[in-house]
Amino acid sequence: MSIIENRKALHDYFIEEKHEAGIVLEGWEVKAIRAGRSNIKESYVVIRAEEIFVFGMHITPLSTASSHVRHDPTRTRKLLLHKKEIARLIGKVERAGYTLVPLDLHYKNGLVKLEIGLAKGKKLHDKREDEKKKDWEREKQRLMRVKA
Repeated sequence: MSIIENRKALHDYFIEEKHEAGIVLEGWEVKAIRAGRSNIKESYVVIRAEEIFVFGMHITPLSTASSHVRHDPTRTRKLLLHKKEIARLIGKVERAGYTLVPLDLHYKNGLVKLEIGLAKGKKLHDKREDEKKKDWEREKQRLMRVKA
């Protein structure tokens, strides 16, 4: 069950592979995510010392959250993957020039997971071409409805 999608990432990048990662979260963050108070649009994924982190993921604390804990809505959160997956992603990012982008925040068996994509950036002409294809598909659908 999807919580949030990062549609901007699909517009700005060609997604080559997708990987599902767990996230290290605090209790108030899980409650806020379940209440739909999170945003991954401005976030990005970074590799540091053979670990993967997500930066800029914003989780707004609930008003009922504990007052004795200091809440940081955009703190750096560690992503959980197998060592082999991390090693392969590091190789692709460092050697092949790929980028890691967060795509989707969702539930799996009651746990919050983040889907990250191994991506290459799109050029401006690629974005225009994609826009033309989408417009043509919409136009085809409209014409088919008019005929039927």
